[in-house]
Amino acid sequence: MDLGDSESSITVICALAMVVGVLGVIIPLVPGVILCWTATVVWAIFGGVDSVGRWAVVAVVTIVALLGLVSKYAWPGRNLKRSGVPNLTLLAGGALGLVGFFVIPIVGLPIGFILGVWLAEWRRVGDSKQAWPSTKAALQAAGLSMLIELSTALVIAGTWTIGLLAT
Repeated sequence: MDLGDSESSITVICALAMVVGVLGVIIPLVPGVILCWTATVVWAIFGGVDSVGRWAVVAVVTIVALLGLVSKYAWPGRNLKRSGVPNLTLLAGGALGLVGFFVIPIVGLPIGFILGVWLAEWRRVGDSKQAWPSTKAALQAAGLSMLIELSTALVIAGTWTIGLLAT
């Protein structure tokens, strides 16, 4: 692989973007699915002459990304509605998670989220023990959302890899 060749350079840059995108789902610093999708589009535009095959990969990856992003919010949201966790509780968890991220880098995000949800539910229901089931439901929904996003990013990266090998 000659890195002086622009096609090779684009492929390496897109591969690195895929890795960063997948890791961005696990360590929430970058929008992982969007980065993986963007890397695929950049690869299709600048990566070489086989445009039909590359754009077919982009079409598949776009469908996967859209399904993943819709599922990421719809499925956990439905579970939260069933368990009775209000949106204001999630907003409090997100806000305190964001504060926690800057106060305690990386690990402050989940700690702040858990604390924010629990405090909001404690305030809402008036009992610290009754706040815990809602907190667990919110954590399960956040975990499911992260799992859906990770799966989507991995499928995008896998599809791109197959497209790379096929074109």
